[in-house]
Amino acid sequence: MEHDLVVFVPGFLGTRLRRDGRDVWGEGGEALLGPGTSAPALAGLALPAGLGDALPEERFRLAADELLTVPDSMPGFLSCMGYPDLRAALGDPVEGQYVPFPYDWRLSHRLVAGLLRTRVQRALARWCEQVDRYYPDRPDDPKVLLVCHSTGGLVGRYYLECLGGRETARELVTLGTPQRGLAQAVRLLTGHAVGDDEAPGGAAGPLNEALRDLALTLPSVAQLLPVYEAVRVEGKSRARTVDDRRYPVPDLPTALVEDALSLDRHFQEAREAHRHTDTDGRLPYQVHVVGSRAFPTVRTVQLSSDGSQLVTRRDEGLLAPGDGTVPGDSAFADWALQDETAMRWIECRHADMASAAAVGETLAAVRKGDPPGGMLAGDEQISLFAPDTALAGEPFKVSVVGTGLRERNVRAEMWRVGRQGKQPVVFTATGPDLFRAELEAGPGKWVVQAMADGPSRADRRVVILFAR
Repeated sequence: MEHDLVVFVPGFLGTRLRRDGRDVWGEGGEALLGPGTSAPALAGLALPAGLGDALPEERFRLAADELLTVPDSMPGFLSCMGYPDLRAALGDPVEGQYVPFPYDWRLSHRLVAGLLRTRVQRALARWCEQVDRYYPDRPDDPKVLLVCHSTGGLVGRYYLECLGGRETARELVTLGTPQRGLAQAVRLLTGHAVGDDEAPGGAAGPLNEALRDLALTLPSVAQLLPVYEAVRVEGKSRARTVDDRRYPVPDLPTALVEDALSLDRHFQEAREAHRHTDTDGRLPYQVHVVGSRAFPTVRTVQLSSDGSQLVTRRDEGLLAPGDGTVPGDSAFADWALQDETAMRWIECRHADMASAAAVGETLAAVRKGDPPGGMLAGDEQISLFAPDTALAGEPFKVSVVGTGLRERNVRAEMWRVGRQGKQPVVFTATGPDLFRAELEAGPGKWVVQAMADGPSRADRRVVILFAR
């Protein structure tokens, strides 16, 4: 409802992490891409081993008080295009009604959910004191509209079902949330975030080692391990879970697997307990789930036939429809919705989910109390395909796919994150619905964006280029 408090919970990478005013991840991520890649580039981000759900000591803490506003990415794992216009997408709530919740995305989702509870309680109390000034004719007292992007949805749902948030919530919106985890978390935690075929000459080795060393210290990453059957073994017909005793994933610590499964189990048990006391088993708040099935997405990982090693080569058989990061069936919230027809499917990548026009329409409808549309995708959408990572100074291929592209004035540009100036990209038509280009640039995080007219559509990707 329009008079409710609006709280936004960003996802992984969605908050700037600073120490003494310096952007620790931004600087560390840039250093990671240069020559001589090594773990020290990310030393300032690592947490002490065995931290679990606790707050770290002061020397490990980082200031997390500002949402990300420009694109960023962790190689081979998650990207975020930032949230520069989120308040506008929410219909520009009045002063005091919109509460962004920046947080340290390294920490346990359980811990962050507790911090969210404290923030919401304080903000809602303040909003109740001033709501009469803006909504004197409101039908009831304000509650909370919780909007969560990506992993922020895991924080939000835990707060609602396990920490009492359901008592004051009116609606929850999740945008590309990995409700059942990510297969990519397996690759990151075992040192295979960037595949060998994405980095010719084995140049990904030091990068993968540095990323794994960091990820093993971050509770939030372990809690993204998939709880669905995400492991395949060569020569075996059925998929398995990451805790399968016969075929455990090599180099994946058992304690991390147990933490991910226990987080999901605790949430599911709380939901089931409430189901028995809720009227007709229905949640006391509405849940709106937005996801995508427009892009090939890693859904499973593969082990060798004897289970001794993770197969690092990319295989189309391991892909499924999704948003490029979260498989469609993992974005589906089976704890809240009857079936996937209740989802809001859009043609949008994971990193862009919070800023997509279709999502803005959904949020506007939710705030007005109107039913949002079920299928928000359109046949006119264009899709940009580019590698997540590539070697700096060497060509990499990108392509744009869409209906009737020859007549739609296809154009593109690229720019380095954090730098001024954009470079035009020249595409060549190789078919009525396909354009291709070959690009090259120096080390760093680059955004490639394609656009087309008739009607106006756009798609963009973060491509990370690292030195050999």
